[in-house]
Amino acid sequence: MFFYPGKFPDDPDFQDLPWQLPLSQWKDLVTRLVEVSQGVARHMVLFVNYRGKIFALKEMPYGVAEKEFELLRHCEELHLPAVSPTCHLVTETVEGRKSVLITRYLEQSVPYRRIFMHPGLKSYRKYLLDAMAGLIVQLHLGGIFWGDCSLSNTLFRRDAGALRAYLVDAETAEFHERRLSPTLRFHDLQIMEDNVNGDLVDLKAEGLLPAEESSVPLSDTGTYIRLRYRDLWEEISREVILQPGETYRIQERIKALNDLGFSVRDVLLEQTRQGEQLRLRAVVTDRNFHHDQLQSLTGLEAEEMQARKMMNEIQEQKATLSRENNRSTPLSVAAFHWLEHTYLPATERLARLVSGEMSLAELYCQVLEHKWYLSERAGRDIGHQTAMDDYIGLFA
Repeated sequence: MFFYPGKFPDDPDFQDLPWQLPLSQWKDLVTRLVEVSQGVARHMVLFVNYRGKIFALKEMPYGVAEKEFELLRHCEELHLPAVSPTCHLVTETVEGRKSVLITRYLEQSVPYRRIFMHPGLKSYRKYLLDAMAGLIVQLHLGGIFWGDCSLSNTLFRRDAGALRAYLVDAETAEFHERRLSPTLRFHDLQIMEDNVNGDLVDLKAEGLLPAEESSVPLSDTGTYIRLRYRDLWEEISREVILQPGETYRIQERIKALNDLGFSVRDVLLEQTRQGEQLRLRAVVTDRNFHHDQLQSLTGLEAEEMQARKMMNEIQEQKATLSRENNRSTPLSVAAFHWLEHTYLPATERLARLVSGEMSLAELYCQVLEHKWYLSERAGRDIGHQTAMDDYIGLFA
């Protein structure tokens, strides 16, 4: 066995596993094997548990795992939503030489089949398609040509009542130093449409897709994702013409992109042929603006839309403290106050409701949504405590 170690010193070395055998023969031999919610894979995939950390092992032809490992490292460096690579290795099995990619299992993730098959998750199906469009935009901005975009190659996490998509299979993907050309982007979208429609046709053929259950017709699913992609791409690529005295619109443009979750790396201003007019183009990077802001202020890890809801609460806390103290309150002070007096007490009560598909951050956002619903019904702000009591009572 030839082993290519990963980046974390506390990761296991996996030396206790029977690498002389193909993964298909491990079932009755390896006590570390665990079953998790997963999608359909073209290669053999197993999951192992080391001290509570779950790793995915994917067996592929010789030489393939190293390429995918490097591509996933690129995604990680660019802060793109993808599974985290741990290591890769080459094995000499009784069936010949193979390569194995090892990645961290994406906790609280859900495969598309579960979302489409489970009646209780019906409301998430349209969010799934929006999340797919957002993922492809992010990959293309990072110079990643996927080459095999499909629902089967994607996992989803709940994100403040919606979903966020993660790339989990990058076997065919390619990294380009510059933003992808329109031709490559168009080609990737063509592949996506064919694959996504094929994924759902397979589900229907297996009798697992309820008739007339989806808010988007089966035959239009791939087209819907492509059109959502187009709208999002056009928005982040849009140029704005500034008239003299309209420099305030620069901050408006940055805020609009931040509201979509995109971080702005640079703002380019060029003179137009009209002389006094300026052409504004914002250069966006990852879609983690609120995630990064929340993490820097509180140390909390959350999905982008979850983080946006929490940052809105922190901004409200800032305004309240400023009013009560009759002086401006720094955002960092408001964030500490919110964390200590609102978020941590709430999540302490919610901890028992955490599941394999529901994180603390998502549960907290559900409480916020429940608070809004109860306040609307009561015609007044009922407060966190009442909303929390009522929400937890739903699980009693």
